[in-house]
Amino acid sequence: MNDQGGKVDRHQSDTAPGDDRESVVGEVRNYVIGFGLATFLTAASYFFAQSGFIWGPAIPVALIALAIAQMGVHLVFFLHITTGPDNINNSLALAFGTLIVLLIMAGSIWIMAHLNHNMMPMDQIMRMQR
Repeated sequence: MNDQGGKVDRHQSDTAPGDDRESVVGEVRNYVIGFGLATFLTAASYFFAQSGFIWGPAIPVALIALAIAQMGVHLVFFLHITTGPDNINNSLALAFGTLIVLLIMAGSIWIMAHLNHNMMPMDQIMRMQR
């Protein structure tokens, strides 16, 4: 980007699909494209889950792939998270939020896995209730 007299010069290669904020028409166009992609991915998820088009055990893998694509569409077109130099703070905030969510999930799974080990056997629980 070059700053020439207060005007920012952006080249086409400098912007991501969801990063065109130069005009209202461009913003609305990007939101409509994002909405269309999100709708298509949602419909594809329902189609693959309900039809026999994909082999049964592969359906969860297809749904995970479509969910990841859906997250990418939302991040780029609606949240405007891109790899541009002006979006570093947004990217770091997203990475930190993801780390916190993963830590909470891992801790919860670890606690639930070890609860079974520390619980009283069922026959002793039944004897206590009599």
